[in-house]
Amino acid sequence: MRRSGAYALIDSLVQHGVKHIFGYPGGAILPIYDELYRAEARGDIEHILVRHEQGASHAADGYARATGEVGVCFATSGPGATNLVTGIATAHLDSIPLVAITGQVARAAIGSDAFQETDIWGITLPIVKNSYVVRRAADMARIVAEAFHLASTGRPGPVLIDVPKDVGLEECDYIPVPPSSIKRPGYRPTVKGNPRQINAAIRLMQQAERPLLYVGGGCVTSGAHAELQQVAEHFQIPVTTTLMGLGAFDEHHELSVGMLGMHGTAYANFAVTDCDLLIAVGARFDDRVTGKLDAFASKAKVIHIDIDPAEVGKNRAPQVPIVGDVQVVLRQLLNRIEELGLPRSTTQTQVWRSQIQDWRSDYPLVVPDYETQLAPQEVIVEIGRQAPHAYYTTDVGQHQMWAAQFINYGPRRWISSAGLGTMGFGMPAAMGVKVALPQEQVICISGDASFQMNLQELATLAQYGIAVKTVVVNNGWQGMVRQWQQTFYGERYSSSNMQKGMPDFVKLAEAFGVKGMMIQQRSELKDAIAEMLAHDGPVLLDAHVVRDENCYPMIAPGKANAEMLGLPEKKGDRAAS
Repeated sequence: MRRSGAYALIDSLVQHGVKHIFGYPGGAILPIYDELYRAEARGDIEHILVRHEQGASHAADGYARATGEVGVCFATSGPGATNLVTGIATAHLDSIPLVAITGQVARAAIGSDAFQETDIWGITLPIVKNSYVVRRAADMARIVAEAFHLASTGRPGPVLIDVPKDVGLEECDYIPVPPSSIKRPGYRPTVKGNPRQINAAIRLMQQAERPLLYVGGGCVTSGAHAELQQVAEHFQIPVTTTLMGLGAFDEHHELSVGMLGMHGTAYANFAVTDCDLLIAVGARFDDRVTGKLDAFASKAKVIHIDIDPAEVGKNRAPQVPIVGDVQVVLRQLLNRIEELGLPRSTTQTQVWRSQIQDWRSDYPLVVPDYETQLAPQEVIVEIGRQAPHAYYTTDVGQHQMWAAQFINYGPRRWISSAGLGTMGFGMPAAMGVKVALPQEQVICISGDASFQMNLQELATLAQYGIAVKTVVVNNGWQGMVRQWQQTFYGERYSSSNMQKGMPDFVKLAEAFGVKGMMIQQRSELKDAIAEMLAHDGPVLLDAHVVRDENCYPMIAPGKANAEMLGLPEKKGDRAAS
């Protein structure tokens, strides 16, 4: 059947199960939006009109993180396409499946510096799994199928499709390409682990007296939560997670030691320092986790399980490298344990677990006890108490670390920019989560500086009635910048004070047609959170907190994990429950 390139694109997206697209139109992408209009009228797909293309990329990212499906965003050529770059880079560093589709000037004008022309293919090469410029409408269906296959398999990541305007208009003999039919030459991710390496890993686990499971985002991506718990329980191995790995292991479980790294728990950082076997599961030995790399788990042998062979041995050479999908490898490991008839461990790690429990008792996470003022930590603790099963997004900074420390998350319910650390991520990402999962509670925890990066998306929430609840932990600073300036730069607070020029967030929300609330006292906190959660629609809650509260523990740059600043004092504080 003769169809336009734009029809081939939209129909291919529908064929791949896409229900929602986040985007913003413009001249070069108008043929695609014209076809999208018809598809929406048929009820095939829904487009969410954002107010800035960066919001589109973050919303598609949040959609993908919450569902495990590929997120899709649209932008036009030139500035529209470049406005996606931050969101594409965010998805790249956190291994999120994303397909970004951009308009481009007509083929004959490419390279002529035409109006709104940019080489978005070249610009994004370092931050995508693959990029395409569609040269013929007849190639559209195949390219879309390839893009979805690449984005969602192996180590997930973003893929760019750049569509010249005249390709969208060009007619071709359109033949749909089924999602399962693509086999890209040379692209064959290793899924199963090597059996010899599986046996070697089991031997090390049997021998270890102080083992530790170090779990990253790869475990969440592969859906290996049940397998991880079974392995941990069989060998009685304590589990620590990275920022990306939060939710991979039940933090109420007796084997959980919380997050490790720069702002991880003291007991997790002490554990990784003293362990004799480190089992890295879908983690990449990131600098915010390892601190001083040569001191990280320096007493330990290492097992490293990861889908991406480039990550295995990149920062730390393992004794047992296992390339494969985390869930598949853990299942292989469990099957081999069953074949060997290995009994469940009961006493081998008992002394080790007791030591970690002592550290937990001596160095708990604490909430400062101010008489009337709000501590930022208690705002986050109260949100977690009242909405324990919500999906949470955050922006970046102190509030992000407190949210990581004080709320326990289920699988895929923690959504935060970890690798790139993107301010302005939280609210658009929450928008994507809520569009994907309209029956779920979705809460964005933001800071006053981060929130102002993409506050225009309040309009999108209002237009579509997307009932995201956004809490601004407002200390009038770029909070983490101020903390570093206080700690490492002699209290020279250069360009980090946000009080002057800060809008009235309640009036701002109301101007967009969103419910606005503000609290300043501890006595207001519980009722305000309850009112926010009960409201049938989007809410912005401005929580004014103590201005100079710092986020601890903290590992200074270049220091080992055991060398933490700000370990909690036992007097005058109350442990967080």
